[in-house]
Amino acid sequence: MTESTRRSGGHEDEHPEGTPAPPYAAFPAAGAHPEWPPPPAHAPTTGAGHRRKRPGGPVTLLAAVALVAAAVGGGTAYAFQQLTGHGTTATDTATPVVAAGKKGDVANIAAALTPSVVEVNATLANGSSTGSGVIVSGDGEIVTNNHVVSGASSVKVRTSDGTSRTARVVGTDSSKDLALLKIEGASGLKAAPLGTSSGVQVGDTVVAIGSPEGLTSTVTSGIVSALDRDVTVSTDEGRSGQGQGGDEQWPFQFGGREFNGDTGSSTTTYKAIQTDASLNPGNSGGALIDASGRVIGINSAMYSSGSQASSSSDAGSIGLGFAIPVDTVKADLAKLRAGSTS
Repeated sequence: MTESTRRSGGHEDEHPEGTPAPPYAAFPAAGAHPEWPPPPAHAPTTGAGHRRKRPGGPVTLLAAVALVAAAVGGGTAYAFQQLTGHGTTATDTATPVVAAGKKGDVANIAAALTPSVVEVNATLANGSSTGSGVIVSGDGEIVTNNHVVSGASSVKVRTSDGTSRTARVVGTDSSKDLALLKIEGASGLKAAPLGTSSGVQVGDTVVAIGSPEGLTSTVTSGIVSALDRDVTVSTDEGRSGQGQGGDEQWPFQFGGREFNGDTGSSTTTYKAIQTDASLNPGNSGGALIDASGRVIGINSAMYSSGSQASSSSDAGSIGLGFAIPVDTVKADLAKLRAGSTS
């Protein structure tokens, strides 16, 4: 935002040097010159050399244009800034999609973002993997976790309206557990607004949308529990995929301990947002959304109380989930779009 300033002293009249000012050009304070007559009811027409300066010069005009532009393009962002005390940054790619009066309303957030989250089904050499993905462009680009599609021979996605489409893997980055998919021949899809994760605070309200156990468009909510958690996941091809029926529960390491199975010898560690929003097998790759309806993270790991030896009915969220910050995702998009397969 920029601030416009007004010159003090009201409006001044301009006239060429040596030309007497018209009688209405300036009026001193009351009582200074009582002999001067009052100004005419209507200013007389000025001739050449007595051009009157129009009220509201370039500064005022520019300020008016800026206000109109803000109302069209950034008014909502400004309202959000005023409400929360946090300004937007240059990394923001979208203004909030939830009106200021509905900020934090889970129903409104779900209605706005559900069409931008898909279910991802990958066919693997040893079975299948089910996860979620976030649409980031209208022509069908989808961000998901690398471990959802790692080693996939084919990928299908299902949108919130139940339509199943074929997708291809454009690029992968196992070091950040990210992958980019592209729906073949897609257009007019609703892209999710990507926010920024740099301003996220512990205690912020969040909403998670994904497809746990194949239940497309499932919505849960919670808060940000912690920031900058070191989460370690496997980079071994096919090891981290969620098997059909939930037999594999996102193996990862956190705090020096292994959860949900063995991550293997090849791993990567990233800084994650911790949340208590309910995450279950199939949420991986889905959206973690802030109170204004912007994606702040890609859900990537959660601790399940069930073990490999237990039945899947024993597994479930206990409020310990993690998401890759959206700033990491945005910084990696160019590499993924270029077809990197690291």
